[in-house]
Parts: sequence; C-alpha cells; structure tokens
Amino acid sequence: MKQAATAGTLSGCIIWIISIGMIASCILPIFSIIGSASSFSEFAIRITGKIICPDGTTPTSYSYQTTTTDEFGNSLPATGYELHCIDEAGTVVKSDPVGYAFLWVGLFALVGLIISIILAFLLAAPLGVIIGKLFKRTQRPNLADNIEPR
Repeated sequence: MKQAATAGTLSGCIIWIISIGMIASCILPIFSIIGSASSFSEFAIRITGKIICPDGTTPTSYSYQTTTTDEFGNSLPATGYELHCIDEAGTVVKSDPVGYAFLWVGLFALVGLIISIILAFLLAAPLGVIIGKLFKRTQRPNLADNIEPR
C-alpha cells in the first residue's frame, strides 16, 4: 500500500512540475513584454525609484533623443529613458539608465511566475485525473493474474 501512495505522490509532483513549465512558458513571455513596454511609464519610475533612489530624493523620468543601430548597421533615431533621483535643491543625485528597467521587468516576471504556480496548482489535479484515465485505457490486463493455481 505504501508503494502505491509513493507512486501517486511522485507522479503528482511530476505532473505539477510539467504543468508549471507549460503554463510558465506561455505566461512569462507575456508578462515580460508588458513589463518592458511599460518600463518608461511614470508609475514604473515611481515604484522602482522607491527602491533605487536614496532617501530624501524624488524619482523622475528623463527622456532624451539618441540613436540606435538596426540589423544592417544603419543609425536610426530613438528615445532614451533614464531614472533621475533629484534632491530638494533640484540637482540630480543619481542617474540610472538601465537598472530601473531591469527591476521593473523582473517584478513583472515574478508576478507572472506566481500566477503560473497558482494556475499549475489548480490544474494539476484535473491533469492528473486525465492522464491517469488515458494510461489506464492503454494498459492491457495481465492475463496471468487471472489464472488460479491448481
């Protein structure tokens, strides 16, 4: 009896891990795209500025014109964004051109991972039942079990 319970627990864990991988492979890219598209918003600057900026400073968004290079080596106009931490005198105490965006996208990826885990937890039991029924249909009965000794 213990062997059957151990096998059921092990298969349940395997199903849960597989379902996390399948669900996360769909949800994480979506949340990463949403995070990168919204990384230059005022809301993102306020939230990440609370973490990155020193105490007594106000996080603000600073945008500037720059260029980027396409796949053929041509320069194209682009807009750059930075997080500036400004003190009460109006001077820039800290400037962060990249870290705030990585933090923002990472926060979105973390939310996507949490949602993936919750969905995998909710869907693991139904998936286990479906897989169990599929495997029981394909298994053939062992005819030797039905032979009684003489």
